[in-house]
Parts: sequence; C-alpha cells; structure tokens
Amino acid sequence: MKELSLNILDIAENSVKAGATRITITLEETEQTLTITIGDNGCGMPPEFLQQVTDPFCTTRTTRKVGLGIPLLALAARQTGGDLIVSSVTEQQNPAEHGTVTTAWFNKTHIDFTPLGDVTETLCTLIQCNPAIDFEYRHQLPGGSVTLATAELRQVLGDVPLNTYEVLQWIREDLAEQYNSL
Repeated sequence: MKELSLNILDIAENSVKAGATRITITLEETEQTLTITIGDNGCGMPPEFLQQVTDPFCTTRTTRKVGLGIPLLALAARQTGGDLIVSSVTEQQNPAEHGTVTTAWFNKTHIDFTPLGDVTETLCTLIQCNPAIDFEYRHQLPGGSVTLATAELRQVLGDVPLNTYEVLQWIREDLAEQYNSL
C-alpha cells in the first residue's frame, strides 16, 4: 500500500468484520520511530489461525484465497527494521476480555519507510461506514497529541448519527485544528 493510513483502514475493517463494537487506533511517533497499534473487542482469532496470520495465503475470506492486509503491514514495518506483532484472545477463551491487538513499529528515517498518509480521512471513512462502533483515536507526537473518541461525541450529539455530513465535517475540522496546533 502507498500509505500506512490505508493499512490502518484495512486492519480496522478486519476488526469490524470480527464483530468489534470498540476499536482503538493509537499512533506513537518520535523523530525516529512510528508505532501503530490497532485493538478491538471482536471475536478474536484461534491460536492456530494466529500463528499463520502473516501468511498471505491464510485468510477467512471466501471470495479469494489470499489476505494481504496483515502481511503487507508486516512487510512495510520489516523493510524499515521494525516488526509486527499480533495478539488475540477468542471469545471462547475469555468471554469478558476478548479481541485482537495488532502492533507495528517503523524506523521513520529508513529509506523504505512508507508515509503515514491521511489518517483524518481514514478515520472519517471508518466512522461514516460504521457509525455504531466506538472508535478511540490517539496520535502522540513529540509536540503533543491528537485525540478523538466517538463515544464522547455520541453523548453530546444524542440521536444525531455520526455519519451525517455535518458531523463528519466537524470531525475533519476538529482533527485538523488539533494537528495544526502542534
């Protein structure tokens, strides 16, 4: 993928397909490194599937025999000297605390570092397509952080759907303002 934000979109959509009601997206960035963590409370992956999750021929898809999301994110991280770890607990293993956490870290100074891309539009796309899911976003940068929590927005907005044009536009403007203040 040309931008890491597209990898974030893909992994978060995997969380949606896994039945998640809460998805956390955390970016921790220094001058040298970027760590992306995507966690959910979805159904989780059985241990035997988890062991093969970075294999492009390991997929739950029925429309085609390959799944490239996690393998491409792992490749992007490893190209920079980073890596990827996926941990998961199934609902059967722990009915109260289940889900998946995917963490990838990158060396930003490496020539093969993939640009982060437009995370704001990635978040807006996720919210627009999945307005009932609680998304928690935090991007920690050397100069401060940018945050968004749709559960908080839902409390303020009441019955107004998060995927209305006006709400999505406000989210874009709020995130832009937070990034511009850093």
